[in-house]
Amino acid sequence: MNTNYFIGLMSGTSMDGVDAVLVDFGSPSPKLVAKHSQVIPKHTLRNLQRLCLPGSDEINLLGQLDRSVGLLFGAAVNELLAKAGVSKEQVVAIGSHGQTVRHMPNLDMGFTLQIGDPNTIAVETGIDVIADFRRKDIALGGQGAPLVPAFHQQMFASPDTPRIILNIGGIANLTYLPGNTDDVIGFDTGPGNTLIDAWIQQIKDEAYDEDGAWAASGTTDEKLLKHLLSHTYFSQPFPKSTGRELFNQAWLEQQAAEFGYLNEADIQSTLLDVTCHSIAKDTLALSPRGELFVCGGGAFNTELMSRLDKLLPGYRLSTTSDIGIAPQWVEGIAFAWLAMRHHQGLSGNLPAVTGASREAVLGSLFPAT
Repeated sequence: MNTNYFIGLMSGTSMDGVDAVLVDFGSPSPKLVAKHSQVIPKHTLRNLQRLCLPGSDEINLLGQLDRSVGLLFGAAVNELLAKAGVSKEQVVAIGSHGQTVRHMPNLDMGFTLQIGDPNTIAVETGIDVIADFRRKDIALGGQGAPLVPAFHQQMFASPDTPRIILNIGGIANLTYLPGNTDDVIGFDTGPGNTLIDAWIQQIKDEAYDEDGAWAASGTTDEKLLKHLLSHTYFSQPFPKSTGRELFNQAWLEQQAAEFGYLNEADIQSTLLDVTCHSIAKDTLALSPRGELFVCGGGAFNTELMSRLDKLLPGYRLSTTSDIGIAPQWVEGIAFAWLAMRHHQGLSGNLPAVTGASREAVLGSLFPAT
């Protein structure tokens, strides 16, 4: 019986579903055994979006959603195992990222908050859960994010070849792997899909801009683009991380208030260029050339990928499928890996990336028994 299985659970800033992956760490390279995506029910999604808006905090809603998301994550695990034909006894632990509802590491008393009660997940699945990965790094003076660069380093670094791993979820983050050194760099570049998703949801009541087709039909307004990119976040030095607290629909409406004369498709095109230009600026500051592999939902936006390719002529642009992992499953596998690291008593953060004072074992154990 295989006892090297770990499960990774991830729901990102885009809130486009819960990704569950079953990973075998018994061989030199992690093996993705099975995968499952769980749709977030509409009423839960609406409440999560409401909770993520600064100023709308409500303790009862937070407490109930914590349990609801825990039940949702538990259901995703049970369906994943049924799909894989694997029993719960074969799984060492579940690594659950949770659903981020607030990420504010730069306050005087910085904090990050993910919900999805790990006790509920453990009870629903009968499997030990490792969760709360970000707060130890925060306690050590770090940003608590991004955490995936340590996994990117182990999985994707290539000797003598500079590589960038770019995850485009709601927020975009990159990992720079120099190739000839352990000096990994990683940080959030800014908006990924969050602004383009917010705009198409507001105007067309569609969840996302498939293939970037609506953005492609518009023309970027250079004045609005320059205005949006003038935000101080884009010029801040790393370590840095951000989220919906900063880049959200309310911020977008405020920034675009003087541009009401623009065509709606032109605004969508401009928002997509905010994502592409901010990524390209940070990428070129790290290295003028190399290999860039994209993961996350943005990897499937053909217009986004095309624009990035034009902005980065010195890079070979592809997706992480070319180096062994399909783009939609990289983060889920990363949190299975972080659970494995916790189980083995090994550190999971990179202080050079997060700004923490030292490496640390991340997460806490929530036993099923």
